Amino acid sequence: MHGEVTELLPDLVALRRDLHAHPELAFAEHRTAGIVAGALRELGLEVHEGIAGTGVVGVLSYGLGQRKIGLRADMDALPILEQGERAHISRIAGVHHGCGHDGHTAILLGAARLLARTRRFDGTIRFIFQPAEEGRGGARAMIEDGLFDRFPCDAVYALHNWPDLPLGSAATRPGPIMAAADRFDIVVRGRGGHAAQPHRTPDAVLAASELVCQMHTIVSRRLPPTESAVLSVTRISGGQSHNVLPSAVEITGTVRSFDENVQDTIEAAIRDIAAGTARASGTAIDVEYVRYYPATINSEREAGVALAAARAAGLDAGVAATPAFTSEDFAFMLRKIPGAYLWLGQGGGRGTDSPPLHHPSYDFNDRALAQGIAWFAKVVELEIAR
Repeated sequence: MHGEVTELLPDLVALRRDLHAHPELAFAEHRTAGIVAGALRELGLEVHEGIAGTGVVGVLSYGLGQRKIGLRADMDALPILEQGERAHISRIAGVHHGCGHDGHTAILLGAARLLARTRRFDGTIRFIFQPAEEGRGGARAMIEDGLFDRFPCDAVYALHNWPDLPLGSAATRPGPIMAAADRFDIVVRGRGGHAAQPHRTPDAVLAASELVCQMHTIVSRRLPPTESAVLSVTRISGGQSHNVLPSAVEITGTVRSFDENVQDTIEAAIRDIAAGTARASGTAIDVEYVRYYPATINSEREAGVALAAARAAGLDAGVAATPAFTSEDFAFMLRKIPGAYLWLGQGGGRGTDSPPLHHPSYDFNDRALAQGIAWFAKVVELEIAR
């Protein structure tokens, strides 16, 4: 398989770098989707466009097998200004493929080319190119638009490049691999007034400060030590002058966890603390809590297939010791269909010269293309072998 994949690489590297230079945000991946659809048609695949707006599905069937396997890649970029001097740097100001979805798209197109040529399978492959992974729930949108009704799958697989793992390695695990992502937006309201007369108005700044401090005790004091969760306040804003107490202060942040009962506990605790702080301070506090991505949970059998495929593809593959607290909307697909999500090493990461995901100077490692293609192909061969 090594030689078969190597033949594909020059064109795929050029394609990947072209996608990197022309990034598109969630649900606006029109150019990318057009390139994907055109490439799939050139292979003779049955192609379906416009799913959830910009999603694309290519269908490849061979033999008499009835089993159907889904392979998914995400296509969108991030609203980040790219930094660096590479020739293929983003040409779209403030938009950057800072998570490597350009690489994921190129990998899945490469897998389609390889599988269409080798046909070492007996059944049907669904190549799913998904929009809007970065916080907009494109996987959920595709499902709501009939993805698995129109294109039923017995199992579904996806990968993500992982800078914290060295090139040539891979990891996954049965059960949780990525966290659920929740967002909270809190508004603390006083009446506002002169900073020299704080006794005349409830102090929204002080109440917000107390609320933030109390919220940071939730994980350590409201959850059992055996549970894992992260609560982070990421923004506090209010006021415009040094001598005016503002009438309102806004607090925003995120919660990451792996269990719905933990989510319930944390949300209830935030609301309890907000209500108590409001009573004690004389303010009014409104809490909006949104659970926008569930935890990404691999099914046991498919996690085993993912690891076996990685080893068959020549990767140094092992079981991840712990899940990550980052989130992934492939979780919505795994709620519908058994499947698995793999971390594909691309070298670099913390403590090295290679930037991590979502960094302004991040770039996908083109040397990981061949390994991702080989993994997808081996997944298909293991799932629907001839």
